[in-house]
Amino acid sequence: MPEQLVAAETRGTTLVLTLDRPVALNALSRALVDRLADRLEEAAADDAVRAVVLTGSEKAFCAGADIGEIPNMVGASPLDPLPLDRLFETMARLSVPTIAAVRGIAFGGGCELVLACDTAIAGRSASFAVPEVKLGVIPGGGGTQRLVHAIGKAKAMRMLLTGAPVDAEWAYDAGLVADLVDDAQVLGRALELATQIAGNAPRAVAYAADSARRVNDMPLHQGLAHERRNFLLALGTADASEGIDAFTHRRAPAFTGR
Repeated sequence: MPEQLVAAETRGTTLVLTLDRPVALNALSRALVDRLADRLEEAAADDAVRAVVLTGSEKAFCAGADIGEIPNMVGASPLDPLPLDRLFETMARLSVPTIAAVRGIAFGGGCELVLACDTAIAGRSASFAVPEVKLGVIPGGGGTQRLVHAIGKAKAMRMLLTGAPVDAEWAYDAGLVADLVDDAQVLGRALELATQIAGNAPRAVAYAADSARRVNDMPLHQGLAHERRNFLLALGTADASEGIDAFTHRRAPAFTGR
């Protein structure tokens, strides 16, 4: 039977996407990456989706790039797109947040996938690594950039230059993941977080996420200007009027996404 690659399940207003390539520990083949990007583009077009949870198996969130496909990139121009480019660009454009729910290994491209998500929950079995230097290459999906922004230069350099894995507790203490829970609670905690997000005004969530994602793209003064723009756009929505009125009259808001 052909591999499913990415399983999709709707849980209320949350879309759960599960990497499903068990024989290869969910390694990121070109086919899997394209399927995941397709699923995320479908989510972007569905107004009922308010958050996306990305997860894998108990043993592996994602083992990284499909090593067998790497030689196909030898000789490529720096201007040519890489397999992960479309996926991460799609994630960056999503108006809904992405939450990684990690058990087992998240190595190489798998760690980069976690970094590309807006936040992450880790189980105690989780381990993270960017081991590309052990293969004579370096991360090619944003790992050198996003890891420094996520945990700081010193800790990122330790991971990048040794290629050694770190455990879930180290990753939590370093700020690579937001929550650390028992493995059995990982998906539940991610869904709980997604439900909390869904209780807020959808356009405000989208504007907040957009502003925060720009931190890595522009200097502070430009980031502040972009935040100010998004603040004023949010303030002009019907949901902002509803939220302020609900707070004033001590009632629960009824957000409509307008």
